[in-house]
Amino acid sequence: MHGSPVRMRNPGSAYTTKLLSDPATAGNDAGASTAPAPGGEGEPHSRHRDARLGSTDKELKAGTEAADSARTAPGTPWQRGPRVKVMDAAGGPRILLPRPCRVLVLLNPRGGKGKGLQLFRSHVQPLLVQADISFTLMLTDRRNHARELVRAEDLRLWDALVIMSGDGLMHEVVNGLMERPDWETAMQKPLCSLPAGSGNALAASLNHYAGYEQVTNEDLLTNCTRLLCRRVLSPMDLLSLQTASGLRVFSVLSLTWGFIADVDLESEKFRGLGEMRFTLGTFLRLVTLRTYRGRLAYLPVETVVSKMPPASAPAQWAQQGPVDTHLVPLEEPVPSHWTVVPEQDFVLVLALLHSHLGSEMFAAPMGRCTAGAMHLFYVRAGVSRAMLLRLFLAMEKGRHMECECPHLVYVPVVAFRLEPKDGKGVFAVDGEMLVSEAVQGQVHPNYFWMVSGCSESLPSREPQPSLSQKPQQRPPREERS
Repeated sequence: MHGSPVRMRNPGSAYTTKLLSDPATAGNDAGASTAPAPGGEGEPHSRHRDARLGSTDKELKAGTEAADSARTAPGTPWQRGPRVKVMDAAGGPRILLPRPCRVLVLLNPRGGKGKGLQLFRSHVQPLLVQADISFTLMLTDRRNHARELVRAEDLRLWDALVIMSGDGLMHEVVNGLMERPDWETAMQKPLCSLPAGSGNALAASLNHYAGYEQVTNEDLLTNCTRLLCRRVLSPMDLLSLQTASGLRVFSVLSLTWGFIADVDLESEKFRGLGEMRFTLGTFLRLVTLRTYRGRLAYLPVETVVSKMPPASAPAQWAQQGPVDTHLVPLEEPVPSHWTVVPEQDFVLVLALLHSHLGSEMFAAPMGRCTAGAMHLFYVRAGVSRAMLLRLFLAMEKGRHMECECPHLVYVPVVAFRLEPKDGKGVFAVDGEMLVSEAVQGQVHPNYFWMVSGCSESLPSREPQPSLSQKPQQRPPREERS
């Protein structure tokens, strides 16, 4: 399967490497299955929002009738007008994908237990057909394949990019978009996460924000597919990371160092177990518990409103991507209004943008941070194996903060810096390995759009990304009260 990406017009038909010439008419051909997904046309796996969600389809259909659905001549980009804005039941605006809708699905057939393609055919495709969402399916066959594909893809052909795998494939796609010459425009293309990996933390978070019960495997996939079928978009934060070697990486989920990163990366050999790989990896790492020497500093949320960003921030204009106004060069001390944790031994450090660290790891039960902020957790050395195990077991239901562990610290922040001192441990960014060296990062609020069941946007001092026009060059951002 090496070489050109495999594109599938309709899963189950013959493979072809030719991009469909008329995206407005191509996708699921007439022979595509329209049978409901297993379990029938029931509501998503949630008890407490069934009534409201059950009426959503009619609302969306009414709101999208005005969307441009004209077909274009073969070989021309599929041009659409601005996304549709409708009012929800509470009177607030919602941004929707158009109807009919055309999406590019990037699927990693080796993700999780290696059943991604089978799951797409059985759980995703029937629902897309019913929802008038046509698609082209593209299979990835190596690491960073999706990153390469989105760097070169004509994004005008699609209303959204759908990523079906674990969190690593979404990481590839976002970083590939940020590497394009037209990165500002590219990052306005809505994204959708369909879980078919091992951790599926981003999908689990979106499932949680939609008000659904915590579910896993096929139930989680079905819920996220139904979110795509309902077309609602929400703005999401982006974490910009800088390393001592000059690397810049963008994260949509988390950065971990120490225990969690070790479990994530060392359990790769158990990938065939699916989500159970993390449970097994946790027990194995507890047997030989490690500590990691380092220095941590952060900018708390409450400090931002009264402090100006560093004066040296405009010097970063030469760097592609958004300007990190809260960060100074790594060789300089952090600004005086930051909080500095004395150099010490840590068991783990976790910077998390969303609620879940895995489909069964409800890591941030305190609720979503305001836009532009993230959850920062760290566990100091000295915690017992028994307490650490208790924390991870309680995390499944989000009860770990009730364990009253004196070694566990939590604070909402907008930026941080972490400097490993003994060379031990590795970083994992969205589950992908990063070399262990000094790293710092800050959150950029409401930076891109995702398919989500969120009924409201988080408050932010900055505007949400525009879907109807090319965004203007972002000026250096200043956080003011």
